[in-house]
Amino acid sequence: MPSLKDIKRRIGSVENTQQITSAMRMVSAAKLRRAQDAILATRPYARRMYATLGEIGRREQRAGEALHPLLQQHARQRSLEVLVVTSDRGLCGAFNANAIRAAEAVIEREGAHFERVVVSPVGRKGSEYFARRREVGERVTGIATVSYRDAAQIAEGLIKRYETREVDRVVIVYNEFVSALTQRPNTEPLLPLSVEDEVAAAGAATVPFEIEPDAKRLLDVLLPQALEFAIFRALLENQ
Repeated sequence: MPSLKDIKRRIGSVENTQQITSAMRMVSAAKLRRAQDAILATRPYARRMYATLGEIGRREQRAGEALHPLLQQHARQRSLEVLVVTSDRGLCGAFNANAIRAAEAVIEREGAHFERVVVSPVGRKGSEYFARRREVGERVTGIATVSYRDAAQIAEGLIKRYETREVDRVVIVYNEFVSALTQRPNTEPLLPLSVEDEVAAAGAATVPFEIEPDAKRLLDVLLPQALEFAIFRALLENQ
């Protein structure tokens, strides 16, 4: 039977552990709040940017101008690239499994229409899973805190592969944040960008505006940024 001294020592040890876990809980809550605020801040910006982008693209089409390369659908659909966003670590329930399952569904549904399907995983869990089962392209791991630069680097590689016709269609799969207990697997086409889809995604009427110097030069800037921002938002939702 333990002595009174042992019992008091045990009580003190538990109280110390409680203080540590309480501090950890407060830090985790603050991180979650920052991540949630970042997501909520990007959504209105995304809607307005997509509405503007869609209106400019439609004006270019009405004017009979040649479509921007990122808007053009390739005549021959040979290669599909699936960008799958997961976490680097586990112990998060079905979070990664749901994203992986959604990616497999995309491959099953659309892969039959392509000669080649490549998976580009973002996150170690997705990389480990697909490395044993699919052809894996560019891998990105070790993103501790999401930055816009991470998204820009991923987008740069996608744009290069699409413009050189190494890939003919790009789809992204990620978990959309609903609440701390609910994350919804989401699938979105990335390339080719569709101006009609952008307007529909914005869900708001566009406001008349003038374009300077011209639609083509503006799209040269906006379209890559739209792709970067779509990936950035997916990374934030995942975080």
